[in-house]
Amino acid sequence: MRRERRIKIIATLGPASSTPEMCAKLFQAGVDVFRINMSHTQRETLPERVAMLRALETQFRRPVGILADLQGPKLRVGQFGGDGGAMLEKGERFVLDSDPAPGSAKRVYLPHPEILSALEPGHNLILDDGKIRLVVEKASPKQAVTRVTVAGRLSSRKGISLPDTTIAVSAMTDKDRSDAEAAAEAGVDWIALSFVQRPEDMADLRKIVRGRALAMAKIEKPQALLRLEEIIEASDSIMVARGDLGVEMPLEKVPGTQKRITRLSRRMGKPVVVATQMLESMITAPVPTRAEVSDVATAVFEGADAVMLSAESAAGEYPVEAVTMMNRIAEEVENDSTYRSILDAQRAEPEATGADAIAKAAHEITTALNLKAIAAWTSSGSTAFRLARERPNSTVVALTPNRSTARQLTLVWGVHAVVTKDASDIDDMASRACKFAVREGYASLGDRIIVVAGVPFGTPGATNMVRIAFVAKEHVDQA
Repeated sequence: MRRERRIKIIATLGPASSTPEMCAKLFQAGVDVFRINMSHTQRETLPERVAMLRALETQFRRPVGILADLQGPKLRVGQFGGDGGAMLEKGERFVLDSDPAPGSAKRVYLPHPEILSALEPGHNLILDDGKIRLVVEKASPKQAVTRVTVAGRLSSRKGISLPDTTIAVSAMTDKDRSDAEAAAEAGVDWIALSFVQRPEDMADLRKIVRGRALAMAKIEKPQALLRLEEIIEASDSIMVARGDLGVEMPLEKVPGTQKRITRLSRRMGKPVVVATQMLESMITAPVPTRAEVSDVATAVFEGADAVMLSAESAAGEYPVEAVTMMNRIAEEVENDSTYRSILDAQRAEPEATGADAIAKAAHEITTALNLKAIAAWTSSGSTAFRLARERPNSTVVALTPNRSTARQLTLVWGVHAVVTKDASDIDDMASRACKFAVREGYASLGDRIIVVAGVPFGTPGATNMVRIAFVAKEHVDQA
């Protein structure tokens, strides 16, 4: 099974997609990576879900990627007295304090002393997903006196967002640490950390994971944008999590921010995922809106590595249709006459390393000779990552002896991973590269392909060779 597109599709598991039969349908429809949302998954049931998805590999004889998405800190106000809420009127003062007594129309408990310590006059507070807004007038470690700028009814335990405030605590809660350990132990391929603010947050995740999975930073707080390059450098990939990002910053700034994150991630060679509300209307409707189609298409034109479905596949009425639609949009955009010129306009110059120089050379050779495939021998996956950064015209057939590497590469743009034993010598390298290019449907008799590898074989990070190979009859017979 191979995809007719370069961008990858991530689908979230949930009540609508929790059976092996539905997961198989979603994979056939186009899913490359399945997301397990740890906000709604008990770590005790995680191994069972992972095993269900791994069974798809046996069924379809293809690597299947698994992404565990950590919940992150959920900041909420305390309880209200009376009927469990209060009406906050515009222009009135409202106090957030450290008193656990039930709240009223004048005040409420904020069970997060780290927030009270970090607030300053002029900081904005956003409550209940943007329905209510406050601005701080006075602040102390015991209470914050605010003025209501957007009125509304505030109920018990509603969420609070802090677009102007950097909280001096890790993005990881005790639950996240436990879930990250469980996810790494269960053998997931990627672990995403929510509400990242600084590169140190990613360092915390890496200490727990210890190389057992790759680390993804979710950019959903304005504070992360202040140190974006450092965060990308500290991560294996990035997710543009537009839901919370759109709550914590003006909505009109989100599209430009998305482009900035996407382009910087591409320049730094880190896979980037665009997520949230991509086909939102398909939760209850069998077709998306025109605006949603354009939204998905924009991510494809921008060269994102993957686009993600959340509630559409987790709890929607049309999960298979949503994946099918996303697949069709991606294929159509990638066949558009303007796609390649837009993609190439965003290419970054390679870094001054041998691996990047080889990747650029492979791209230029495939373009000049109009070759069908680039076969990349890779142990850790780094060679395939660098080739994908170039966004070549040809599919990267990543040949790896490590099944975990093949699974991780299911998230990466334009990479088709195959698990096979490492090459024994240069002739074997070229011969089996041709054989697998034919077997996987990316080359045929008489075609030429590019072969990229590192000598000595099996040495991670030693990419130092590019070769043009000819597909002969023996390769077709072996395939």
